[in-house]
Amino acid sequence: MAPTIPHTVDVLIVGYGPVGAALAALLGRYGVRTLVVDKAADILMAPRAIALDNEALRILQMAGLPEDAFEKIAIPYVRMLCPHVGEFGRVNTSGSIDGHPKLVTFYQPDLERALRHKAESFDCISAMSGTEMLDFIEEPKGIRVALRLADGSEATVHARYLIGADGAGSRVRKAIGQEFHGKTYAEDWLIVDAQNVPGAFDHVEFICDYKRPTPHMVAPGGRIRWEFMLLPGETSETMEKDETIARLLAPWANAGDVRIERKAVYRFHARSCERYSKGRVFLVGDAAHITPPFVGQGLVAGLRDAANLAWKLAWVVKGRAAPAILDSYDQERRPHARKMIALAKLMGRLVMPSSQPMAILIHGAMALLRRIPPLRTFLDELGVKPKNQFDEGLFVKGHARLRRGGLLPQGLVRSANGEVALSDDAFGADLSLVGFGLPAETQLKAETLELWTRRGGRVVQICQRGETVHRSGRAFEDMDNHLVPGGAPYGWCAVVRPDRTILHDGPIGEADRIVRESLALLDKL
Repeated sequence: MAPTIPHTVDVLIVGYGPVGAALAALLGRYGVRTLVVDKAADILMAPRAIALDNEALRILQMAGLPEDAFEKIAIPYVRMLCPHVGEFGRVNTSGSIDGHPKLVTFYQPDLERALRHKAESFDCISAMSGTEMLDFIEEPKGIRVALRLADGSEATVHARYLIGADGAGSRVRKAIGQEFHGKTYAEDWLIVDAQNVPGAFDHVEFICDYKRPTPHMVAPGGRIRWEFMLLPGETSETMEKDETIARLLAPWANAGDVRIERKAVYRFHARSCERYSKGRVFLVGDAAHITPPFVGQGLVAGLRDAANLAWKLAWVVKGRAAPAILDSYDQERRPHARKMIALAKLMGRLVMPSSQPMAILIHGAMALLRRIPPLRTFLDELGVKPKNQFDEGLFVKGHARLRRGGLLPQGLVRSANGEVALSDDAFGADLSLVGFGLPAETQLKAETLELWTRRGGRVVQICQRGETVHRSGRAFEDMDNHLVPGGAPYGWCAVVRPDRTILHDGPIGEADRIVRESLALLDKL
């Protein structure tokens, strides 16, 4: 931890959980002077979030975490069982997407430790534990933030931007008048994490019994997690008693033979505030939205926030883009976060049928639908999951060969010197002009290339595997033909944002126009 507090920073992050730490690590790549504060003295050692998907792992890769930075278990499938119908759902989570497993479980303290270590490896990042935000005042050129330090003294820090990553009870959110409103879809659940559980359980299973729904899943460190829904009249005190835990775990293990690591009743919510930003203040993670855990997207949504916001803050702070681009953060992230909350609520209705007739009706209908091959594929391959793509935001409107506002896929590429890497690592942390098949750099005027480079852009080329002609010095071979759905469109180019969103695309012969229109968007949004 930094021994002294900086008095002036570009970004001040309140909250040093996994989302705040990921945001700090992402900002650290660009040399953005950042202070992260957290009122807790250290990492909370109790496991909380437990699942990450391939998108989250890709963001952690962007943040600089190596594949072995924290322990993970790849989940082969997610099974949904009904006592009356049997298995009515099975999601295929084996294999990988964009170079990462589709679904993994993890131990949250390990992830937080790895993210903090990465963030604090940058000289521009300062972190202070035991430090509480008291208040802040927005001024014409920044925000003045009052803090109470670990020793009880108070200090003032001036920041250009303030980020609330301080969880569901966010003080930052309350200060900008963005309290959660509307129905919450609240449910109380007992969470039990145990170690040394016998057997070879290796997947995620939802027992969708109307009497007491019970998801359970494997996790690193020899752990199994159970989640038991509380029934009317049950209290936290009763559910957390040893004898209650022993009775609930009896179908799987003798409670005396396992080590109970955590037992706690939590209330699951489904909430989103109306705006994820106001002026120079931004909300990320649970401070902006809370997702029930049924689709494992709570922490994932927060990491998407961090990836979307970090590069935009960096480009504004470094003078590479106009501050107006920051308005696109709320515009892009809020609709997708709400779609994920809606999916979690839908999943909750499958997990928690209200009665035996409803269970037979709903689960039986799902089982019948899975007998139709196209619907089975759609359901089993997560076709229902909303894609992380935007209808409005920071990209050039229009339709071409690629989905502007959508993500460029990731795959293995080989450089001219024979090194093989994931394409995000090869492209780096900058804006990228990608030429598919042909080099795009030769199509740029000298002044355009100079401007592009000055604004944080680079030029790369993607070739088919084994291609030897038309190769530039910045060419990479697409080793498995994954970078563009349907294969790389020869003679095409795309401008790709640092968060891998496609900003613009078109024929490679029009690369100069495409680059200039992209830069104009960064100036005039």
